[in-house]
Parts: sequence; C-alpha cells; structure tokens
Amino acid sequence: MKRDDIAFLPLLVQDYIRALERKQTAELTILEYASDLRLFFYYMAQRHHVLPSGLDWDEIDLQPIADIAFIRAISTEDAEDFISYCRNVRGNNANTLNRRYVAVRRFFRYLTVRKHLLDKNPLDGMDGIKTAKSLPVYLPLDDCVLLLNTVEQDLSNPFRERDYCILVLFLNCGLRLSELCNINLADIASNDTVRVRGKGSKDRTVYLNAACLAALERYLRTRPQDGLRHEDRDALFISRNKRRINPRSVELMLTKYLQLCGLENRGYSIHKLRHTAATLMYQNNVDVRTLKEILGHENLNTTQIYTHVANQQLADAVQQNPLANLRTED
Repeated sequence: MKRDDIAFLPLLVQDYIRALERKQTAELTILEYASDLRLFFYYMAQRHHVLPSGLDWDEIDLQPIADIAFIRAISTEDAEDFISYCRNVRGNNANTLNRRYVAVRRFFRYLTVRKHLLDKNPLDGMDGIKTAKSLPVYLPLDDCVLLLNTVEQDLSNPFRERDYCILVLFLNCGLRLSELCNINLADIASNDTVRVRGKGSKDRTVYLNAACLAALERYLRTRPQDGLRHEDRDALFISRNKRRINPRSVELMLTKYLQLCGLENRGYSIHKLRHTAATLMYQNNVDVRTLKEILGHENLNTTQIYTHVANQQLADAVQQNPLANLRTED
C-alpha cells in the first residue's frame, strides 16, 4: 500500500493512522495496518451489501462508506468471517492472519478506549491467531566468509568498496535495512561508534569493530563527493545515481552476490544478515541482555529467540554422534 492511498480509507481509520504517527510507529507497520484495515472494510462493505461484488479491493474509495454508524454495526461474527475469508479465499498464512487480526483489533480498541465511540470492541470475543514459532534463518560462518570474499573479488564492480562495507556492517552490527540506509556521515563518531535511528525513530549507539572500521575507511576514500543533491550530501551510502542509497538497491545487491557465490536458494535476505550477526554474537558468549541493546529490541522476549537457536544446535550436535543410531537387541 502506498502512502497516498490512505486518503481513500474511512475517516476514522485516517484518524487512527495519525495517532500511530504521533506515537512514532514505524512507517512499514503503519502501511501494513492501513492495508489490513482497507481489506477489512472492503470485506465488510461486500458482506453488508454496501458494495457490488467484483470490485478490486485496493481501488475503492471507502471514505463515504464506513462511517461510525456502519462501524457500530460490525459484530464479532463479522470479524470471524473476515479472518475465515483471509484464510480460505485469500490463502493467507498464520503470520499474515495474525497481523490482520491485530490491526483490526487495535483499531477497534482505539475507537473504544481512546475515542469512546463504541461501547465494546467486537474482537474482544475472538481468539487470537496461533502462529508457529520458527527459528531465524542465518548464514553459517563459512557462508559469511564466502559472501564477503565474492564481493571483495568482484573487480568489475565500481561500487565494490561500498557493497563490501554495507555487508560488513550488516554481518557485524545486526543493523536493520532502514537503519543502514539512513546513516549519515555526521552519525559516525570519533570514538568508533555510529548512531542509528531504529524503530519509532529511537536512536541508539552501535559500536564498530576493526572489520567495520577498515571497511568504512576504504569505502570513504571512494565515496562520491560531487554531483550530490543537497538532501543527499550527508548520506553515508550513495547510489549509482548519486543519491542516498535506497532499501531496494541494497536488496538487489545482496541478491546479485548470493547468486554469484551459489547461495541464492537458501532463504537468505537482508533481514537474515541481521539474524546472522545476532546468532554469531550469541554463539560467541554475548549475553542476551547485551544482544537486546545491540539490536535495539524493545522487549527481551524478541531477543530470546537466539537462545533457542543455540539450544537447537546443541540438540543437532547430539544427533551427529556416531553412536546416535546404535540400538540394543531386545
């Protein structure tokens, strides 16, 4: 969903979006919630015969349809049918279903608790969506080395130093994609740290190790100086168009190098590089509370998943014992 599409949402949803913005909710979360609520009210309009069937859900102006009277008529059964529609018709998986459920429930909580426009949240009578907890995918150390060596040896790439530096920062510091793209030259301090802006526009200090400092120093010698737009002059990473590098360009760069080194079919992505950094640090005795601060997690529970990775490795190691399949005769 694009930011401009929010203007076609019901006015109360737009009001809710502005409330999320005041709380400095991440832009991606806002757009996901807006998209979920647009689908919800499209379904409700179809279910209550306000709209004819066959219209594309993402091209309808819902503003004149979903007023407060319409919203007050939505029941728990309506909400349950919406989740069934998403599961059975749209084929949404458990994670997507859970996100849609949370988006709608929080919107109705906003109308009930904050705005006092409803007496009851219709989703309070619903069970949440159960999602299976999966361990994060990450690159083993050998794959990290292979990936970095592949970039290092790509002499035909005029942005080799930049791309190498980007991957080194991801793999050593556990940055989010948005955090890396938003780094400015002024964020790099003389005490071997860099300031990054995390979720909710919260700043945190990231410490740079020797590999990061060396990669940065080499990249800065090649970083373009001329022809930059005024708003991009302070950006650390510059694109081939001499603008601040955008997230999609970074994703395409990683895809290219994963293909070059034969790692393209292993489910690796930019976010998996963040998981990799966290997993490697935990495996090398960084405690979970320190890891929480490094990654900029709000809740320790989010960081606990890396302890499960280590436990799984212990379980797998036991299975590799050559005596694991030995059986005694009855």
